[in-house]
Amino acid sequence: MKQPFTDLEIKKAGSGFYEGHSVEIALLSKGIIVALVIWALIWPANANGVLGSLNWRILEDFNAFYIIVVGFFAFFLLVVAALPQTGKRVMGRNGEAPEFSNFSWFSMMFGAGLGVGLMVFATAEPLGLWGSNPLVVSGVVEGNTAEALQSGYRYTFLHYGFHAWAIYVVTGLSLAYYAYTRDMPLTIRSALTPLFGKWVNGILGHVVDVLGVVATILGVSVTIGFGVSQFIDGVYAISGMEWMMDMTGDAPAPGTVGLISGLVVIMGLSIISAVSGVGRGVKYLSNLNLVLSVILLLTFVVFGSFLFAMTTYASAFVDYVLNFASLSFGAYGPQSADAFAAALPEAAKPLAGDLKAGATNAWGSYDGFVGGLTGAAAELPAETLAAVYESGNEGRQFGWQAGWTTFYWAWWIAFSPFVGLFLARISRGRTVREFIIGCVFAPAMVCFAWMTILGGTAIDLELSGAAKGVIIGASNTSKLFVTLGEMISGGFLSGITIMSVVLIMTFLVTSADSGILVMNTIMSGGEQDTGIKHRIVWGVLLTFVIGALLIAGKTNGGADPMEALKSAMIIGALPFTVVMGLMCLALIKALFRDGKREALSSSTD
Repeated sequence: MKQPFTDLEIKKAGSGFYEGHSVEIALLSKGIIVALVIWALIWPANANGVLGSLNWRILEDFNAFYIIVVGFFAFFLLVVAALPQTGKRVMGRNGEAPEFSNFSWFSMMFGAGLGVGLMVFATAEPLGLWGSNPLVVSGVVEGNTAEALQSGYRYTFLHYGFHAWAIYVVTGLSLAYYAYTRDMPLTIRSALTPLFGKWVNGILGHVVDVLGVVATILGVSVTIGFGVSQFIDGVYAISGMEWMMDMTGDAPAPGTVGLISGLVVIMGLSIISAVSGVGRGVKYLSNLNLVLSVILLLTFVVFGSFLFAMTTYASAFVDYVLNFASLSFGAYGPQSADAFAAALPEAAKPLAGDLKAGATNAWGSYDGFVGGLTGAAAELPAETLAAVYESGNEGRQFGWQAGWTTFYWAWWIAFSPFVGLFLARISRGRTVREFIIGCVFAPAMVCFAWMTILGGTAIDLELSGAAKGVIIGASNTSKLFVTLGEMISGGFLSGITIMSVVLIMTFLVTSADSGILVMNTIMSGGEQDTGIKHRIVWGVLLTFVIGALLIAGKTNGGADPMEALKSAMIIGALPFTVVMGLMCLALIKALFRDGKREALSSSTD
């Protein structure tokens, strides 16, 4: 049988500033990023508007694609891990031991993969989905009630569970398999060699690697943007310094000056850490992150609603598993004006144009829909209005899914070149099954614990009436600190708040410096050790990208500085989603043919 193609050639500069790096990949990647920064700085309103418009167009056209392909990723990995002939393969030489201990391995994957996300959303996500999820949107249950708890956690587990980590592992497994079984460079194009062979040595390979770099920058940017916002919320909770905050809204929120100041501090520390390399900076920070995370978790176990959390964990996990298939592939498309009009009762059809916006608004409510009607539409009977609202359910479901679940899938996909390559880099010597279980199931179960212990405490405080709506009313990035304030007090509260701010900072630094290391790995053709000057350059570029898009997001009275960042990330994630689909096909071919070669070799012997 023909041997697999492994003769990967990535042309690198022999001297000068880009010595040891691919000039084409570096210049293309930097050109795209610099152009984005200049656009966002010089024409921020235009950048914010165009990115938002293009983002929504992509969601309208590719929402179902995102949902179905991520469901495929999860089932693909389940099959690969379950099959004996694929699961037992070692990603390395026969008998090679893992490079890192289980503790360090897990702490590094946890810190890089969802560390910042958990700090921001462990309280915000369950609370948000408790108030708005597909069952609430359809009117089956009322948000922020005991009846909405199960469906709220069903979608919390969806967004932070097996699907999220499956996205990372598709990229990580593909890269690790070729790097450690075929001695190929640890770079994105290696994962496509079974499909395209020598063609990845040319422009096709450059395009694939550039897509990986751009997706990484945008995915890491969104993560750091959320984290910096929470960091500033924490500093404000400790110090009360109002200059960092925007005090004009219903609740204080980080202002532009505060966000940029926090960004400079975080990115400065991340660049210092990145130049020390994965063996020191990232490893030590990751271990510290895990220790501080356990302390925070124990605080909620002891002083929070632990019994409520554990009963919620058990019931929510069973519900998540029972609904796993429908959650994986249940996709919605936009509801056209004609489809909406056709579903209306006869009395309402002439007023379809006046009714559609309110009836298909995923972020509104039935009362808000009725209250917003004017003229003849407002005079329709109550039973007709109820039927009209039901007619818009498909549009509401699409709007909710595109704005929530698909946003997460795009975020994790944009994050996957970074996390996947990083997971591959630290997983030499692991079996395929160990890699999938260790990087999909184990961290997902920990994420579930965070979401139920922290988020469950916040929900229980609201359900019991103790919090009186203050946690629900807080911004997403301040919900953790508001929950702590409702749970504990005095010097202990101050100490835990300070520790939480330190934890957020170390998670941010870990994510940023890991991202910088990964970007340089791609541009150096998979080299483990890259030059310090390139790490510094990419750290500075990453700072400018985040800062410029945060500023663009606040132009023209923009309420959310993260909007431009999120729009750019969703746009950048789409082409890499196609690359990931090709990675799966390539890995299927590689595993099948490698198994066949082994069988032929054994029969010959």
